[in-house]
Amino acid sequence: MMNGSANGRVSTGSSLNTAGGGEKKEHLYKILVIGELGTGKTSIIKRYVHQFFSQHYRATIGVDFALKVLNWDADTLIRLQLWDIAGQERFGNMTRVYYKEAVGAFVVFDVTRASTFEAVTKWKNDLDSKVQLPDGSPVPCVLLANKCDQAKEGLVNNTSQMDDFCKEKGFIGWYETSAKENINIDEAARFLVTRILEKDRAMQLGDDDRDKDRVVLDKPAPGRPERKINCC
Repeated sequence: MMNGSANGRVSTGSSLNTAGGGEKKEHLYKILVIGELGTGKTSIIKRYVHQFFSQHYRATIGVDFALKVLNWDADTLIRLQLWDIAGQERFGNMTRVYYKEAVGAFVVFDVTRASTFEAVTKWKNDLDSKVQLPDGSPVPCVLLANKCDQAKEGLVNNTSQMDDFCKEKGFIGWYETSAKENINIDEAARFLVTRILEKDRAMQLGDDDRDKDRVVLDKPAPGRPERKINCC
């Protein structure tokens, strides 16, 4: 049984019995998909989750989400909640609610419209100001240069400058993607989930170390009796 809640908080330590009798760890991760209106966020999600593409999507109003189940390895099952945040919701008060409990994000821009790339920094800053991991660090975020099957405008034509931009703005990486031609969608998602798992494990190890410290501090000094406090 999974310990995660519907809001997408990282679920750790849960398990289920596999056919071989062993236990399989389950994780529930909430991932945001954000960016300007018309950059292809919904198309990316539909391609990734359903292996489906359509030229005709109505604009997302508010927020929508989809579920992707990954048999990550023999011991791990991952459920991804992909939250599709409408472009017109940018910087509104509601985005704080939508971002809550997320552990990863994609920021999407359209390579055919340089103006959508110019908004990337604002989206990243908005994300970092409204959600952090439990250890206070930014959530891992990947930049997607979408619609790469079409003619490109701007910085995306220069790989080294894009690398520098991502490093400066705190993205863990970037991919040219096409939902229409199914280019790099799975690769980008696997890269992000790998980083989320790494952060998850690192935080668990940190919690274990703090627990050990607490145990040591709570033990009475040698030769001294343990104090007992009665509450009435």
